[in-house]
Amino acid sequence: MRLGDPWYDALADGWGDLEGTGLPAERPTDPAAPAVPEGPPAPGHGHGAAGHGAPVHSAADIYGEVQRGPAFQEVRRRYRRFVVPATVAFFVWYFAYVVAATAAPEFMARPVAGAVNVAMVAGLGQFLSTFLLTWAYARHARLHRDRAALELRWETQEMTRGTDR
Repeated sequence: MRLGDPWYDALADGWGDLEGTGLPAERPTDPAAPAVPEGPPAPGHGHGAAGHGAPVHSAADIYGEVQRGPAFQEVRRRYRRFVVPATVAFFVWYFAYVVAATAAPEFMARPVAGAVNVAMVAGLGQFLSTFLLTWAYARHARLHRDRAALELRWETQEMTRGTDR
């Protein structure tokens, strides 16, 4: 059951509140959505993951529990499996260009086609590799992490309903 955007209610300090009152701005209501009870739950009870009457944990406890959970660890593992090798490869390529430009100026000045030399081709390759890396990262995130991260977001939102944030 989807109740709405889980990040809509998560206000950063002062963002989205009504003129500094600390109250959230009015959210558009969906007549088909189930009603959310008004007011805070009774002390020690609330709408936790176990249902009505389950003990309420602080948001920090819930986020810590989610962070230690296997689903979150899998998302982080997928992230690291792409980012670490991609970052290492990009920095090696970047520093190879810088070292070659300073240590081998004769090689970098070698003409490739007309007035275009090796340094110009490698420099344009730096720009191309930046765009290629950005595309690869976005594709990897979309195919390997976004769905799992969104599911975690929804689950966490459901778990934090009724807690004092």
